[in-house]
Amino acid sequence: MNEFHVIKANPYILKQPDNVANSSSFTIASKLRDYMMLVKFSLSFMVVFSAVISYLLVPGIVEINAKMILLLFIGGFLVTGSANTINQVTEKNTDALMKRTAKRPIASGRMSEREGWVFASVTGVVGILILWYFFNGISAALAACSLFLYAFIYTPLKKVNSISVLIGAIPGALPCLIGWAAGNDGLSAGGWVLFAIQFFWQFPHFWAIAWIAHKDYTNAGFKLLPSVQGPTKYSAIQSVIYSLFLLPIGILPYFFGMSEFPSVWILLVANLFMVYQCVRLYKEMEVKAARRVMFSSYIYLPVVLLALLAFKVHN
Repeated sequence: MNEFHVIKANPYILKQPDNVANSSSFTIASKLRDYMMLVKFSLSFMVVFSAVISYLLVPGIVEINAKMILLLFIGGFLVTGSANTINQVTEKNTDALMKRTAKRPIASGRMSEREGWVFASVTGVVGILILWYFFNGISAALAACSLFLYAFIYTPLKKVNSISVLIGAIPGALPCLIGWAAGNDGLSAGGWVLFAIQFFWQFPHFWAIAWIAHKDYTNAGFKLLPSVQGPTKYSAIQSVIYSLFLLPIGILPYFFGMSEFPSVWILLVANLFMVYQCVRLYKEMEVKAARRVMFSSYIYLPVVLLALLAFKVHN
């Protein structure tokens, strides 16, 4: 009799194995799509892009070595994909509550948690080993630290306090240090400058996303905006403040001899554009204004990094 009640109370638990076993994700094409969703391909690509550009900005890197760039890309992508997979395994139930994440492979039941953990373990270990073997222990250690902070500190903290965004910005910016350390065989001012740019960029970027998806996030129990009331003037002014930090930071690459003077003007225009969009959000207080901040931030990062690379100082 007890078994009968358990069956009725938890139909999802009993159906999940069949759901996984009979899923179309067991065809090759759909399985590959599931893995692309699992690693959050677009996000992982953007993260590794910043690591590769940071690597190329190292003064000692005077020519493009396709093999080393590919190895850095693969190693960084595997570590990032591992962190994103752990995120989806641990947030399976909350992902299922949100429209934007309900179709993820583990949340939807197309993939088992065990498969997710195995995949995350293999990709994480292999990625760190690639960075250690082909580059150095510092880049590998930074990658391991980034994975741990994102998967096991930032992810559970999202339901506790909005300070999670501050914590999450650390692994979010570490790819710059990873790339710099991989090319420099150590840490120096240039790596920290790139880290600072990506660190402060994340606040208006992520708060814009949290503003747009506030209802979904609230229903899932996430606390991501600075104000406990959600999309308020206080939350908007925080985006303005953090975007203003980018203005003085934008001068530092020139100050430390990383890039030539034209890059200062490009970064100044890009930073002022970000500030402008955040100010518009503060004035308008609408989702469409938050969406402008989000899309502007997507454009901002590649423009800034490529500008620094284009005007790199070659010693």
